[in-house]
Order: sequence, then structure tokens, then C-alpha cells
Amino acid sequence: MTILVINAGSSSLKYQFFNMPADTPLCTGQVERIGTPDAFIRHQVHAGEKPQRVERREGVTDHAAGLQQVLALLLDPVLGVIGSPDEIDAVGHRVVHGGERFAQTTLITPAVKETIRALFPLAPLHNPVNYTCIEIAETTFPQAKQVAVFDTAFHQTMPDYAFRYALPANLYKQEGIRAYGFHGTSHQYVSQQAMAWLGKPDAKLISIHLGNGSSITAVRNGQSVDTSMGFSPLSGLVMGTRSGDVDPAVIFHLIDRGYRADDVNRLLNKQSGMQGLTGRSDMRDIRAALETGDRTAALAYEIYAYRVKKYIGAYAAILNGLDAILFTAGIGENDATLRAMICTDLNYLGIALDADKNQMPSRDLRAIHAADSLVTVLVVPTNEELQIARQSYEVLRTNHLS
Repeated sequence: MTILVINAGSSSLKYQFFNMPADTPLCTGQVERIGTPDAFIRHQVHAGEKPQRVERREGVTDHAAGLQQVLALLLDPVLGVIGSPDEIDAVGHRVVHGGERFAQTTLITPAVKETIRALFPLAPLHNPVNYTCIEIAETTFPQAKQVAVFDTAFHQTMPDYAFRYALPANLYKQEGIRAYGFHGTSHQYVSQQAMAWLGKPDAKLISIHLGNGSSITAVRNGQSVDTSMGFSPLSGLVMGTRSGDVDPAVIFHLIDRGYRADDVNRLLNKQSGMQGLTGRSDMRDIRAALETGDRTAALAYEIYAYRVKKYIGAYAAILNGLDAILFTAGIGENDATLRAMICTDLNYLGIALDADKNQMPSRDLRAIHAADSLVTVLVVPTNEELQIARQSYEVLRTNHLS
């Protein structure tokens, strides 16, 4: 079964093409820095005798434009892997918010699309993008089944005392106001990888997904028990353009000062986080400034690491112990300086890094803790696309058999 996976983030679009049940993709690629002058597309073909790779720096104004260029590459006479759109059996889509309705992967129907659209206000940077990609894929691959894999699904195992807010009960029952959690596909994948590496299916884990969007999840027995993102992907850790946790009174103060609700929404989602602290949203740019001695970048790094460290302490308490912490996603996998800052002064938990191992680059799962560390520290490359492909394949296979 040929499955194209589309994983659209707030400023990126990743894709992989599989012939399932094989786990090795025939091609992979990504569009980065969407909406900026520095946007680029990287496409790699793994099929055939000699792998091919191309990188193009082009103006990609939005996700729709990025996906159109990706699809052109898939059909390219030299770099493509298909000769016709009809060769795609299914398209698996990452969808950020599924509310309480979707606790598992599902075939996309008009009703499913309408629910995704209804959840736009809860994930304003993501669900509209995911919806756009679904509509483009439906038009481009009319013969293919469309499948949604929801970021919120993994967190449906959270107990009610973790996901409920201390608000009037009718706001939960009638409006669905509760913590949902996000990045579930990534947290689930890296947790499974870590449990296999540890040989411990009942491991107590803290999964730390650090990218343009960031979240941290407490995992016990392979299930999410708490996570930093809540009703929307805005809460929790400091992110590229999102504020993370902030006193709600700040919102009322700003409105009293003349801000409109839309202004505050834009401020917290698109103008805050590292963007607000430094004027830059991409951690690679901030890291470059840090290395020149830029004090603003240094303070932003300290704030970012401090917030992660607070959550580690809280989740270690929730889990009543800790077997491993996992760093994943673009920043978590590649920023050794940030990993070191986060793990510094966590010796009360028995966490100690090996400085040399931490600095060693690798694309594979690797341990970076010191020999005397009581807690395992792993860098686990995430592969949301493979997880989406596996889940899409399974739901289609099950539906076919039933």
C-alpha cells in the first residue's frame, strides 16, 4: 500500500512516501521557514541504485504553495517517485487538534473535515494548515483514501484530574474546555523507541519535544498521564512565536489598555516566545547570536531552559520517580547547549550529562548521560511521518478486513 504522509507544522511541512508495510521511505522531504524570505525545500529520493537529493531556495508564501511544490517534485520525471497521482493509495495527514471526539486515527469524511474546521479557534496556527493540506490532497489524489492522525489522540489517556481546569463544570460539559495536549504522535513514537531501548515497557519517562512548537509529556506504561500544552498549543513551554504559560490577568490588562481580543491572540501566538524575546523565531538564528555574545539571546536561552527544567521537576513528582528523559524534535535533537542548560543542577533527580556524548552529533538514538547518572538521558530522533504511516496503514487495513 503506497502512503504519502503530510506533516504540516506551524512554519514547516514535512513529507515521506512509503510502500507499506515497509518502514523505509522511498522519498522524504521538507519545506522550512514557510512565510519567510529564507524558505527552502529539500527533497531526497531513497529508491533506486543511487540516492538523489535536491535543495531549492524559493519563496514559499504559505503551506498551500509549499505543498504544491512538493507534489510537483513527487511527479518530477527525474526526482519523482510516482508517474501519476493515481499511484497513491492513501494520504496520511497530521492534524493537530481532534478535541475529545477523536481518540484514534480515522478515515477523513466530510463530517470529520467539518469537525477539524470547527476546531480552528483552538489551534489557529495548525488546524487551518492541516485542513488546507487535506483539501489539496483530495483534489490532487482523488483516488486516494485520506486519513487523519490527531496529535491530541495520544493524550486521551490523561486522567480527569490532569486534564480538567478549575472552572465551572458547565464550561467542560458544554464547551469542551479542558486540556487536550499536542505533539502526541511524536511523544508516542519516541516513548516507544525509548521503552524498547531500555527494555522496560513500564518505564517512567519525560518526553521533551523541542521545536518551533514545544511540549513536554509525562509517560507511564506507554501512556500519557500529563502534558504541558492544554486547551490549545499555546500553553506550557516557551516556543518560537508562542508565549507558553502566562498569567491570564495579562490578557485582561492588555484589553484594558486598548488591545482587542484579536490583537492579544496574535500577540501570544505569533509575536511572543523567542520572537518576542529576541526578534527572531528560529532557534538556529538565536543560537548564532548567542555565540557572538548577544546578551538578549543569552537571556532568551536561560528563560527557555528554565521553563523546561520546571516541568521536569513537576513531572518527576507526578510519576513518583523517573527512568529516563528524552530529547527530541529539531531543537531537542540538535542543540547540545540547550540540553546541557536544561540538565544542569538536576542532580537531586540523579540526572548527570556526559559533556562529550552530549556534543557528539548523530542521527541515531543515543544515550548522553554520564556513567554515574541515576536517570537515563536519551536523544531520540522523532519520526512522526513513520508513525503516521503505520497508523494510517493499520486503520486502512482494518477497515478493509472488516
